[in-house]
Amino acid sequence: MITPRKASIYFHVHLVSDSTGETLVNVMKASCAQYAHATALEHLHALVRSEAQMERVLEHIESRPGIVLYTIVNSDRRRMLEQRCAELNLQAVSILDPTLATLGRYLGAPMSSEVGAQRNLDAEYYNRIEALDYAMAHDDGQNIAGLEDADIILLGVSRTSKTPTCIYLANRGIKAGNIPLVPNVELPAVVPAYKKPMIIGLIAKPERIAEIREARLSSLSAKNSDAYANQANVEAEMLKSRRLFARHKWPTVDITRRSIEETAARILNLYQDRNP
Repeated sequence: MITPRKASIYFHVHLVSDSTGETLVNVMKASCAQYAHATALEHLHALVRSEAQMERVLEHIESRPGIVLYTIVNSDRRRMLEQRCAELNLQAVSILDPTLATLGRYLGAPMSSEVGAQRNLDAEYYNRIEALDYAMAHDDGQNIAGLEDADIILLGVSRTSKTPTCIYLANRGIKAGNIPLVPNVELPAVVPAYKKPMIIGLIAKPERIAEIREARLSSLSAKNSDAYANQANVEAEMLKSRRLFARHKWPTVDITRRSIEETAARILNLYQDRNP
């Protein structure tokens, strides 16, 4: 008997911020991902920094009632939003309030009430930009000699998500580069001798890599590339890579069931364990 699929529930979510709204978007997406049969109709109201702008936002909310998530520093505009939502009988949640209150109690200090304070052009911001530049300059085996200064080097066969993982790590300020493990091509001898970088191998189930490669070939309309997606060949590549990682005692991360974010989180845990 075939179980009927549940119909998706559509609902409006209003994200109101006096900054870019990125924090709200991330929280909303992470929360909605837990409800498989619900689809959020997202309305982002960013850079709301005047009463007139808030009035326009409130009109929009009234015409499309739904849940309201907000990060508003200004007390007057917060009050406008909260009062109108109460009148409309809509749920309005200030997503940072519990965290800020806890931090305030723990630190015994008031918050700065600065709009977009997390986006100041501080040293951390420039570190991320530098790390992104580094990841792009040392992607896919480019500039092997320059990898000696990396924080992390990722190794793996084709389609093990090396590049997107390096970019994600760069957004955390980590200088990461990657080297593909290619059949019949040996890893440059200089790489195992590097002292500073933490070298991590990315592995996956061969059948999953074969599927990804097949999809990649289809999207490119590639022909005469059967060997690339052949599962037996992928199994041989993966076995050789596992032996390489074991020989050098390099830690590995299995990406088969992990998203890029989860893979990066595991890599950061390994890196922090090595550099407490």
